[in-house]
Amino acid sequence: GQNSKEQKMASDIASLTPQQFRVASLLVQGLLNKQIAYELDVTEATIKAHVTEIFRKLGVHSRTQAALAFSQLDVSPPDLP
Repeated sequence: GQNSKEQKMASDIASLTPQQFRVASLLVQGLLNKQIAYELDVTEATIKAHVTEIFRKLGVHSRTQAALAFSQLDVSPPDLP
């Protein structure tokens, strides 16, 4: 049923590293790679690598699908220092 799907998605999201989670949460807010790179003070190439990994881990193929996955779960990012 729906529940096991959500549980899988939850564990997929839990498999993200803290940095990937930050990237994902900015990504789902509609920020571009360039903007995310600026926010997290890393290169755009680093962000692209993270985004690729995030998509792979979540089993999605687009930013829209990733955003959908996150919004369905209502996950809040860990508090940033």
